[in-house]
Amino acid sequence: MPFINELIKHSSCSIVGLEKNTGKTVCLNYVLRRLPLDKKTIAVSSIGIDGENTDQVTLTSKPEIVLRKGMFFATSEKHYLMRRLVSELVDVSDENTSLGHVVTAKALTPGKILLSGPSSGTGLKRWMDSIKDFGIDLIIVDGALSRMSLASPAISESMILSTGAAYSANINTLVQKTAFVVELINLEKTSESNCRIMDQINNGVWALDQEGLLHDLKVSSSLSTDLKIDFESCRTLFVNGALTDNFLKHIKQNRVFKEAELVVRDFTKIFATPLVLKSFVSVGHPIRVAQKSKLIAVTVNPTSPNGIVLDSDKLCKTLSEAIQLPVYDLMKN
Repeated sequence: MPFINELIKHSSCSIVGLEKNTGKTVCLNYVLRRLPLDKKTIAVSSIGIDGENTDQVTLTSKPEIVLRKGMFFATSEKHYLMRRLVSELVDVSDENTSLGHVVTAKALTPGKILLSGPSSGTGLKRWMDSIKDFGIDLIIVDGALSRMSLASPAISESMILSTGAAYSANINTLVQKTAFVVELINLEKTSESNCRIMDQINNGVWALDQEGLLHDLKVSSSLSTDLKIDFESCRTLFVNGALTDNFLKHIKQNRVFKEAELVVRDFTKIFATPLVLKSFVSVGHPIRVAQKSKLIAVTVNPTSPNGIVLDSDKLCKTLSEAIQLPVYDLMKN
């Protein structure tokens, strides 16, 4: 697949499922099978748990994660002990999860593993930085778009998105919903100076006025719209946490924020609906992100756990036209 050639140009890639059973693990295995190990040293980990042979919610069978000899991997102590391969332990980190410390090892034989890596964004970033000491060229992260996830897949340089019939059983609806997520992933990155400001503020809503002064608006999150405003005009609004419909409507009506740039940490923090978001942007409010991944491909699983099967060719063609990116049914191909 052409996207493998694009993937190896980057130092990291997240593979992200829009819903359970959209083919994320199939995509992960597809990628791991085809990476050129003679040219690249690969490491793989996960946000959350992946590699179980049975889905704990739907009780349907799932593909297990298969590593090749020479690949590095990070998982919890509990799941490291359950590995079905021979490996060399290279690091036990201070990063602790509910399943024990995060263990990094190198596969000495091919085999199957359960992945349960760092569960927080800072923990994942620390692991990604530390693993480079072992000469890693490319890090693959098994990602998540769940609201429960504390680690964002946008922390990686590139991204592959998996969608399918489990996300919506209607092709047109599936295309619309997936295209909206793609639109969010493709939001422009804000300026480097704004990124530095975003790194310094870890909670609440903050505003940069026209003179360049930073103001704490004294709210814990965008879920509150009771903003403490003591300036006349805002240049940039920084929102930590979730971005919601109510907050966007409130900002749109307040003349202090007229044409202000709104910055969120990354696309996973946007929980606004397409209609409200587009209405907000249409009146001159750009929305940008502090962390951005390059989306290199979208994969589809036309089959849902309840037996619905969509027309693969029609789905791939319609979605590809909508998002202007290659779309692949990996099981078919």
